[in-house]
Amino acid sequence: MTLGPAGAQTKAGLQAAAPLRLSKSWLALPLAAFFLMFVALPVVLLLAASVSDHGAFTLSNFERFFSDGLSLPVLGRTLLLGLETASVTLMLGYPLALLFVAASPRIQKLLILLIILPILTSAVVRTFAWVVILGRQGLINEALIAFGLTKAPISLLYTEPILVLTLAQIELPIMTLPIISALSAIDPHLKEASTALGAGRWRTLFQVVLPLSLSGVIAGLLLVFAAACSALVTQSIVGGGRLLFMPLYIYQQGIQGQNWPFAAAISLMLLMSVLTVVATLNMLGRLAMRHLHV
Repeated sequence: MTLGPAGAQTKAGLQAAAPLRLSKSWLALPLAAFFLMFVALPVVLLLAASVSDHGAFTLSNFERFFSDGLSLPVLGRTLLLGLETASVTLMLGYPLALLFVAASPRIQKLLILLIILPILTSAVVRTFAWVVILGRQGLINEALIAFGLTKAPISLLYTEPILVLTLAQIELPIMTLPIISALSAIDPHLKEASTALGAGRWRTLFQVVLPLSLSGVIAGLLLVFAAACSALVTQSIVGGGRLLFMPLYIYQQGIQGQNWPFAAAISLMLLMSVLTVVATLNMLGRLAMRHLHV
């Protein structure tokens, strides 16, 4: 069977496209190598260290984790801290994203600078700035004493609500930016149609804007949750010695106690727990989006 001119051109085009697709796949090799070297290999090494006792296989470190009466409460407190921080950050970030989308282009330039400015500053610097503000000789206590609202400094640091607030401020950009991206992709005619059909601003917000921006909300929640659970610097400085979370617990067992197998087991349990919560939130978000789009 002979091909006509059009068929011959199509066959030649497919033959030319195949090497092109093959060449594009090679572009992913650096990323794959980076993932294997700095993500997969460390996890494998952690697993090997956690089940090794002088070269012999053992599960005693995981048995200790579930039975010592300290590790599980610390893990639960860490996951709860991540959820609380993600919730507070969402309450702060979503209105800020709405303000950004509704602002003029000139104001948007200023807002985006203010949003990404914390990312340009080290987390250590931002955390110590909160210590200066909230300390016993900090700005808030000085203001309270100056206005006569209190006679002695109030202990604001080393409490979980303040730690959540500090983490929310630090992680605010990674919550706001995905929501801004999702809100900017919404067709403005949809909001106009909702208003024309008699819906007010709040009803349009909750029944049109919020469902359509749910993908950005989910992305922000996942990023903030994972970052808050592993924020060793902020948890250690603002939480102090009164609040113990998994990153500091791992540091104590590994660096201070030199118990590397148990520290590796704790690290794996934290990793698995965070991934489980992230997968659950992602699944619930997808189910909600599917339900809204039905």
